[in-house]
Amino acid sequence: MNGIEKITDRIAADTQAEIDRVLAEAQTEAEKITAKYRAQADRESADARAKNEKTAAEREDRLVSVAQMEARKDLLSARQAQVETAFNLALENLCAMPEERYIAVTANLLAQAAPEGRGEVVFSQADREKMGQAAVDTANKKLNGKLTLSGQTRALKGGFILVDGSVEVNCTFDTLVRLQRGEMAGEVAKVLFPEA
Repeated sequence: MNGIEKITDRIAADTQAEIDRVLAEAQTEAEKITAKYRAQADRESADARAKNEKTAAEREDRLVSVAQMEARKDLLSARQAQVETAFNLALENLCAMPEERYIAVTANLLAQAAPEGRGEVVFSQADREKMGQAAVDTANKKLNGKLTLSGQTRALKGGFILVDGSVEVNCTFDTLVRLQRGEMAGEVAKVLFPEA
């Protein structure tokens, strides 16, 4: 029986050796495949990380750009509000001039608005009673004109409306300031914000 046992032991040993060799080859092949896919995964991970970093940097740049644009817009809005305040203050100062100065300014405006010295001058109720006639008289002296103080009044903030037939010339202070705002807003901004 020793011969059969030796043959079976030899077959078993050869089989085990073949199994071990196949397992070793399979293990080596598995390690190669694992290394290949690990390297591919590492490359894809690095690519994804680089792409994400690039996307994050681009997003950050866009957010910074948007924030800078919003800041410029807010600054511009604040500056426009300051310019608006300056013109509103100018209007308030025009309306609050001392009576003598108010009459002189109004008479000069009348002389410019009615170079031929004709027309009816409409004031607010308060201005009509307080200085309307004096302004009309002063303008008539300058023009050698025939301007008249209108019997009617209108709700005006300051200044007057000159009526000559069907033509009305609006010389109210708020209208004059509004017209100047369009022409002088840039200059006022330069004075208010010389560093800009």
